[in-house]
Amino acid sequence: MSSGRIVITGGAGFLGSNLCERYLQQGWDVVCIDNESSGLPRNVAPLLAHTQFTYLKQDIVQGLSVGGSVDVVLHMASLASPPFYKNFPLETLLVGSTGTYHCLNLAQEKGARLVFASTSEVYGDPAVSPQPEDYWGNVNPIGPRSMYDESKRYGEALVTAHRKIRGTNTGIVRIFNTYGPGMRPDDGRVVTAFLTQLLRRQPLNIHGDGLQTRSFCYVDDLVRGIMLMADSDHSGPINLGNPHGEMSIRELAERLSALFGREFIVGPPAPPQDENDPKRRCPDISLARDVLGWEPITPFEDGMRATRDWLRSQLNLDA
Repeated sequence: MSSGRIVITGGAGFLGSNLCERYLQQGWDVVCIDNESSGLPRNVAPLLAHTQFTYLKQDIVQGLSVGGSVDVVLHMASLASPPFYKNFPLETLLVGSTGTYHCLNLAQEKGARLVFASTSEVYGDPAVSPQPEDYWGNVNPIGPRSMYDESKRYGEALVTAHRKIRGTNTGIVRIFNTYGPGMRPDDGRVVTAFLTQLLRRQPLNIHGDGLQTRSFCYVDDLVRGIMLMADSDHSGPINLGNPHGEMSIRELAERLSALFGREFIVGPPAPPQDENDPKRRCPDISLARDVLGWEPITPFEDGMRATRDWLRSQLNLDA
């Protein structure tokens, strides 16, 4: 679909705001919905003057009302960073359950395609790596991360049931660790934590032994994958992440220190590593390559420089 009208929940958040901007660039009418629990209105402030952009402050847990036609619904709303979802566990569970149900009903009512933003966290602490979509995962449903993991697992089940029973046009993407401009400096994720510490010339705090791995995908690549999924008719789930970006947390710290000319110094012990924190995280993107013709292309250095510059502007720090 070359253009149309799209609803993006969580549109003032990190991924949502990047999607709003990209769809506007392609000529779409964009309806951005956010309750501002973790999304930042300033992320979309530059878009407010655009005649094809509408911002609605709504809590999709309470309901979702959008007038007029809708061609696509991107359900990106979620408390996705650990400090937020651990502080607001009930809200996290509700946005993945009740909020998802309201989004599905809107999509069905409008005859729109819905894409649900799930997560690599559905795989838990995996016994298989890289993780393919047919791996069922190793998740603790009552652990310290369960409010996020289970909200997404339930959301996937709800999307699947809605598609089967009511014929709603749906797709599921499982998003792996993504970084880039639009992230909150205080979101608690490792890229923002390390870059902020480097900008402030502070030692880097590493949780545990730092040998746990993550696979880092730049936001522009991820957005492109989501848009391809929205334009397809595939139900998913489909992994979107960077299989070439897997590295240990310690390696990430070392590479960022070298990239930005800072001595690599480990600071005082960080809080102990969560026992449910996945030890490996790496996507198998064979399906995304085959179905969507997608894979990430942004070099690590380019993505991290852009993210560093964004965070520096948000923190009002000198180079």
